[in-house]
Amino acid sequence: MTGNVNYLQLKTSNCRNCYKCIRHCPVKSIKFSGNQAHILQNDCILCGTCYVVCPQNAKQIKNDVDTVKSVIADGKKVIASLAPSFAANYGVGLTAMTNALKKLGFHSAEETSIGAEIVKKQYEKILAEGTVDVLISSCCHTVNTLIQKYYPDQLAHLAHVLSPMQAHCKRIKEENPDAYTVFIGPCISKKEEADKYKEHVDTVLTYGELSGWLKEAGVALENCPDEKEHNRSALFPTTGGIVRSMDKESLPYSFITVDGMENCMKTLEDIRNGDIKGCFVEMSACAGSCIGGPVMENEKPEPVRNFLAIDRYAGKNDTVANVPSAEEIKKEFAVESGFKDYPSDAQIKEILMKMGKTTPEHELNCGSCGYNTCREKAVAVYQGKADFTMCLPYLKEKAESFSDNIINNTPNGILVLNEDFEVQLINKAACNMMNIKNQSDVLGCPVIRILNPTEYMNVLDNNRNVYEKKTYLAEYQLYVEETIIYDRNYHIIMSIMRDITGEEKRRVKKENTNMQAVEITDKVIDKQMRVVQEIASLLGETTAETKIALTKLKETLADE
Repeated sequence: MTGNVNYLQLKTSNCRNCYKCIRHCPVKSIKFSGNQAHILQNDCILCGTCYVVCPQNAKQIKNDVDTVKSVIADGKKVIASLAPSFAANYGVGLTAMTNALKKLGFHSAEETSIGAEIVKKQYEKILAEGTVDVLISSCCHTVNTLIQKYYPDQLAHLAHVLSPMQAHCKRIKEENPDAYTVFIGPCISKKEEADKYKEHVDTVLTYGELSGWLKEAGVALENCPDEKEHNRSALFPTTGGIVRSMDKESLPYSFITVDGMENCMKTLEDIRNGDIKGCFVEMSACAGSCIGGPVMENEKPEPVRNFLAIDRYAGKNDTVANVPSAEEIKKEFAVESGFKDYPSDAQIKEILMKMGKTTPEHELNCGSCGYNTCREKAVAVYQGKADFTMCLPYLKEKAESFSDNIINNTPNGILVLNEDFEVQLINKAACNMMNIKNQSDVLGCPVIRILNPTEYMNVLDNNRNVYEKKTYLAEYQLYVEETIIYDRNYHIIMSIMRDITGEEKRRVKKENTNMQAVEITDKVIDKQMRVVQEIASLLGETTAETKIALTKLKETLADE
């Protein structure tokens, strides 16, 4: 991408762990971190695939409508270059589009097919000279970027010719020196192309941006006939459209058409390996070419309808006079980025082992992480574009292992039943409680074989869980504290039993000890009370006798 401009931006609040954009990205230029995807600008070729496939609409395209509005407000002569695919997107002709654009403030509009004719004639000249073995069309900026970044050794085969957008806007500026050019089409990467080669195209709008602007301004497209003859190079946005528009009968080459990123990459590999020779290759990043572009506004792909719309709209002849020289429309392509640091086999093996893939059989290559193979994923981990948590089998195995460790090592008995009260899971602790030798002996069997099902039935019928209920399992001579939970979503009943037999025996023993102590105390108290009463009785008799004696003594003394 040019500079720090994000032509594709991420709405972070919408992006959530699905990896779909990584899975479909042909060059894996998306980094996953912080539970979200991040587009790597230096690696991205702006094919727009991630924008199209994102199920959460988390990707958005840089919007340049305000820029064009500002230029129009400044009174500049703004001229639109309309990609020929507009006939499929909007279902109207050039006159209808021009009228609508004028209502928005544009000075005028022309078809980019003018530039397409200039370009294809230059292709014909190059092929007529016979100086190249393989020539690849350079109309698609995404294909150009793909070659520059990932197949730099194939740059010699890329036609060093301006794209139709550039060639057309260059002509507009030559005819209108004060013009401000705006290309309008179905492509995201054209925004970057315009910024990289600023001398020709000032701004790029997508069909989505234009449609939004028309709606905001209340401008409706009114179908009306076109007066001028259409250019046959209007076929360019269809698969094979470049080849169909060329005069190729006398050219000593085979003409092939390749569309879709996967096919483009395979073809470049074939060219690299020397399997393709003596060919002109029309190459487009989008399946179906430009009418299958990421910002075509069909709710779902309509390749046949779109193809027929362009096929019927395009003319039969060339219409452009005064075609510029080869030097005037020459375009240079340079290598844009080197290859990423690549791990050694030992480093890949180490990363695979950390993902639990210790043997080739563990490398499932399921693609759930977004990468085609486990080794490709390991390379991405090494390069900092991915992490271990993106591996679904790894996470599943880790979660199951973690769960199994807890279930099998907890001292609590765990029993899981289905809604028919059949045993679905029983752990070792529960087996030990109920003297079950093997877990498999009871799996799938009615729980009544090992336990009274009444409490489980009550929980299911009443949809009311039971927590820490003390229960005596007479058949096993066990006291348990049982929690029973019904999960309606998964249709299971789970019982967690804590063996409290030891605690209960200690409690009973303590109670017995206390009762014995109480009985002994009662006996001691009774005995003490008897002793006290006897002492009291004796003390009472002695006191009475003393009182009588003293009284007599008193009386005697008084008489004297």
